[in-house]
Amino acid sequence: MSADIRPEAWRLYVVTDEKVSRGRSHLEVAEKAIRGGADVIQYRDKSSPSGELYRIALAMRKLTRDAGIPLIINDRLDIALAVGADGLHVGQDDMPASVSRRLLPPGMILGVSTELPEEALRAEKDGADYIGVGPIFEARGTKADAGSPKGPGMIAPIRAVCRLPIVAIGGIKSGNARSVLEAGADAVAVISDIVGADDIEQAARGMKELLKTTGGRRS
Repeated sequence: MSADIRPEAWRLYVVTDEKVSRGRSHLEVAEKAIRGGADVIQYRDKSSPSGELYRIALAMRKLTRDAGIPLIINDRLDIALAVGADGLHVGQDDMPASVSRRLLPPGMILGVSTELPEEALRAEKDGADYIGVGPIFEARGTKADAGSPKGPGMIAPIRAVCRLPIVAIGGIKSGNARSVLEAGADAVAVISDIVGADDIEQAARGMKELLKTTGGRRS
């Protein structure tokens, strides 16, 4: 894993989602978020057929490679491998992280969604490179199967037992991002507050500046 894409270096993790993008494509969202300073892009699309997923992911792979930032594919190991993405992100109900780790080539990033300390420990044992922790706050319209939000307080028990970088997710906005980093997260995953903004680039830039000036685990 090269130094410029390692999870330890991330601060702003943007997840594309056409349900909240107000008609803008995954590619347009990613392009504008990158211009605003996103450190990593996750392509998440749970409804399109495989052919369309591949086509979009391939275009996003070129975009992120040209920008020098990592592309993470949500759920779909086959798509991640087919386009040469930098990584794969899986949830607790997806293919087990241990299996994904065996199938991914050396150096490819593996992220795992967690809510509990025991899930984080298992992800670390199974070879994850980072964990997503959430939902922190209530997220409207982005993930129908998300659990009940538990607030920034859910981060500390996980931080206490797991050495992996933590990307907090779930309803994170400019007004609450500071509390998430101060609770022990390394980065924040943002969806609606950036993807659904009037000006995606400006929203990303504002969030990135906020994160740069916020104390947290790495400070």
